[in-house]
Amino acid sequence: MTGTMDALVLHAIGDARFESVPIPSVPLGWVRVRIGYCGVCGSDLPRIFVKGTYHYPTICGHEFAGTVETCGEGVDDLNPGDAVAVFPLLWCGKCGPCERGQYVQCENYDYLGSRRDGGFAQFICAPRQNLLNVPAGVSLEEASMIEPAAVSLHAVRRGRCSVDDTVVVFGAGPIGLMAAQWARIMGASRVIVFDLDPRKLELAKSIGFTDVHNSRNADPLEVIGSLTGGAGAHLCIEAVGVPATAVQSLQAARRGGRVVLLGNPSGEVSIPTALVSQLMRREVDIFGTWNSTYSARGGDDDWSAALRAMDSKALDVRPLISHEVPLSESWDILQKMQARDGYFCKVLIHP
Repeated sequence: MTGTMDALVLHAIGDARFESVPIPSVPLGWVRVRIGYCGVCGSDLPRIFVKGTYHYPTICGHEFAGTVETCGEGVDDLNPGDAVAVFPLLWCGKCGPCERGQYVQCENYDYLGSRRDGGFAQFICAPRQNLLNVPAGVSLEEASMIEPAAVSLHAVRRGRCSVDDTVVVFGAGPIGLMAAQWARIMGASRVIVFDLDPRKLELAKSIGFTDVHNSRNADPLEVIGSLTGGAGAHLCIEAVGVPATAVQSLQAARRGGRVVLLGNPSGEVSIPTALVSQLMRREVDIFGTWNSTYSARGGDDDWSAALRAMDSKALDVRPLISHEVPLSESWDILQKMQARDGYFCKVLIHP
């Protein structure tokens, strides 16, 4: 296929334009995908409006799914029309982490939607090894959310969530609510969710969480202490990236507890000396987490597990979708999200 396609193209920080660009060609071993839906990630906003990308022009967007349009030479196990989700990290295959299958730790990775063109467009090309077949029971809307579902699963797995744990999630955005669902799936006896936005808290209640609290009205540490007999949480997941909640997550962990830092930090975090001493004495484990595991050969990696959970309906991401917006209107919605002009949960853009 030759010609042009619609895309939202970032030309500079804060300067994105809906325009026509050439349809990407299909290299050996790659596949051209017709985008069905592309989600807006929390990291897209600072990338577009504050930090910028690695070069210009760039098409952002890394959470997407669609259908196979054309297969490059050497790809014979997919057909046009097949539904696929795309792992956006392109690993080098030569460094130590890649040789161990730890692709997200690749020392020379590329990335669809930040380092090279992504999914805010009609078409995208990706290596066959980055494509995951989507079963008929999973819609393209749901499939476009496999990336954040896998990221949240990775965080909960990093925190060694287990049966009967008390888990606290700070932040009821899409990632936080998926993490809360994963904790419930893994058998946590109590999942406590905090946020400042009443609409997000109502959403948390609508998907079955009862220990839902507004941090503006109730001190999280007092709530957690009351619900745990003063012991604290087995696992705290900081899923919003706010300095105050980062500190609270450390304060709320019980003796031998775990803390996972999941949210992208929005400012400097200062940890009081007394809290550092408490963390040492309580022997609290603190985990960083980034991205998710993916296997080109299948298995129990985060992406395959997330897809299976969606297919079985154990993980329900559909209630998290607050907006479905045409690509032609994507710049307007992104500006409103950046200005916090309205309520947004998961926003999906479709060509």
